Amino acid sequence: MFKSVLVANRGEIACRVFRTARRMGLRTIAVYSEADAAALHVREADEAVLIGPAAARESYLDAAKVLAAAKATGAEAIHPGYGFLSENADFAEAVMAAGIVWIGPQPSSIRAMGLKDAAKKLMIEAGVPVTPGYQGEDQSVETLTAEANRIGFPVLIKAVAGGGGKGMKKVDRAEGFADGLASAQREGQSSFGDPRVLIESYITRPRHIEVQVFGDSHGNVVHLHERDCSLQRRHQKVIEEAPAPGMDGPTRAAVTEAAVRAAKAVNYQGAGTIEFIADASDGLKADRIWFMEMNTRLQVEHPVTESITGVDLVEWQLRVAAGEPIPLAQADIPMKGWAMEARLYAEDPAHGFLPSIGKLDHFVLPDDIRVDTGVEQGGEVSQFYDPMIAKLIVHADSREAAAARLANACREVEVWPVRTNAGFLARCLDHARFVEGDVDTGFIGAEEGELLRSEGSPRAVAAAAGLIGLEADAAAFDVEDKSLAPWRAGLFGFRMNGAAQSRTALHNGDQHHDVTLAGEPGWHGRQSSFDVGVEGETARVYGETDLVVVDGDVVTAFAPDAERIVVFDDGDVIEFRRRKAAAGAGGSASDGGLRAPMPGKIVAAPAKAGDTVTKGQPIVVLEAMKMEHALTAPFDGVVAEFNVAVGDQVVDGAVLAVVKAEGEAK
Repeated sequence: MFKSVLVANRGEIACRVFRTARRMGLRTIAVYSEADAAALHVREADEAVLIGPAAARESYLDAAKVLAAAKATGAEAIHPGYGFLSENADFAEAVMAAGIVWIGPQPSSIRAMGLKDAAKKLMIEAGVPVTPGYQGEDQSVETLTAEANRIGFPVLIKAVAGGGGKGMKKVDRAEGFADGLASAQREGQSSFGDPRVLIESYITRPRHIEVQVFGDSHGNVVHLHERDCSLQRRHQKVIEEAPAPGMDGPTRAAVTEAAVRAAKAVNYQGAGTIEFIADASDGLKADRIWFMEMNTRLQVEHPVTESITGVDLVEWQLRVAAGEPIPLAQADIPMKGWAMEARLYAEDPAHGFLPSIGKLDHFVLPDDIRVDTGVEQGGEVSQFYDPMIAKLIVHADSREAAAARLANACREVEVWPVRTNAGFLARCLDHARFVEGDVDTGFIGAEEGELLRSEGSPRAVAAAAGLIGLEADAAAFDVEDKSLAPWRAGLFGFRMNGAAQSRTALHNGDQHHDVTLAGEPGWHGRQSSFDVGVEGETARVYGETDLVVVDGDVVTAFAPDAERIVVFDDGDVIEFRRRKAAAGAGGSASDGGLRAPMPGKIVAAPAKAGDTVTKGQPIVVLEAMKMEHALTAPFDGVVAEFNVAVGDQVVDGAVLAVVKAEGEAK
């Protein structure tokens, strides 16, 4: 076994690999960009090397810099994690040529499976069923359009070098094909340096089933059962689980055997995942499950497989890379209970799931489950990298118990001012269809109305109002004689007879809440208690510091400044204002201004000044955090201003374009 390992990655996966490496007694080495100088993975390593500026192309994707860091530190092995250089065959060859152990498959295997079109041809030869589509060399617009028409709409356009939902576009009708193709090609070029695409028939009720495989240098290949990753949004996985709901024994045997055949076809070594797409319109059946692609690396969702098998997949990677055989035979790999993982993203579900960046001033994650993360309180979510900030993983005896436990964990998440999808995840897990196992990749789109929340719950409003009362009560408390001074009674006012009472208002976006606080306030034992009336209902509130108890439920609430109150409510973060915000403030599209939701680069301009547009029509496309974000017309009108050009770098909040109603535009 080698004595040291460098992780050519960052964040959560770097921390994850270090955890196992330390347990095995290995020296750990991190690399980092200028943006990650204070990152958690840097501090957790025994040694760390700066390799370049924030942009990934100049740091984490620069193979020469990573290799130089390995040589300078005497690293005996390199683990690539996932993303970045993990599926770069040239990098793997360079590592091996330098006499350093590559913790991954052979470069020939990476190349064989790295391009989706070539991989499909190889699988056909190996007898593995594949999805109907086009994987040809001719990439002309005319040929691709003709093939899409032959396959029949809807179709799925996929970058041949893609992954993680990037470079993937669903097109429902022929008239939208040209725009979808151009976008997929741009994302493919931007993310992978390859604009080529393939086209597949879009399955109307698809489920995403994948099988964890493992090979070694002694010719052994095993599977570690399947995972279901069907809960997705825009082709990016949100919740993963193992095993797959509704998978019977014969179907499981057919799928896992096909996965092993696929791995053997490329003489696979190390951890890999064979991904299948299933037509779930009539349940899971072996003859309706097709090969999609192979990921020649460790998957983000590997913890659910670890949970049901008891295997440390990173340890297996390290041992197999050192020349050892796979530790367990196929018959000895267990499958116990049910595991689920939720991806906690720095994004704002209330505003189209736009990525959220910035400092983590308040960062609390559940402490009674497995949490894999690469950030901590006081850290920062950068615009330069993927917005996933943590993975929440649970294991239970049954699927229902696992879903309930993970939902509770998501409700415990508290992150601010960066927004997260925690509340959204909890509602997904609580949804009756999900609990029943009735899921497919269109679940989120179909149930979006129930899964998104646009206003604070009565409990959250009561907590915010209660915090105002607590502040007033504390201000009125006479510290010297331990009494409530009548002339300093603050918000409640002073009455010689009867209970003190006050009315106030709170605002959350367009929502307006009138609240009443009543009672006999007193600062006793650092706690106050009184009644809060919210929209016809009354809640009993007491609390201290930033913990407010509303009818027995503990709610975290705090005031970051004199104008705002922040409340955490079942995973959601709700920001109340004591005074109504000015119209259009905060980048609202109510005034027709399209503002950049984050720093980024303009990659397309579907409209121009003077164009007549309809509500929802794309006006400008911004690339940020490795994804494209289309800003659309907020209403029917005319593009009165267009302030950017393709290629421009823009800052957060910049007005990119202005749409006005036709009468106002003149």
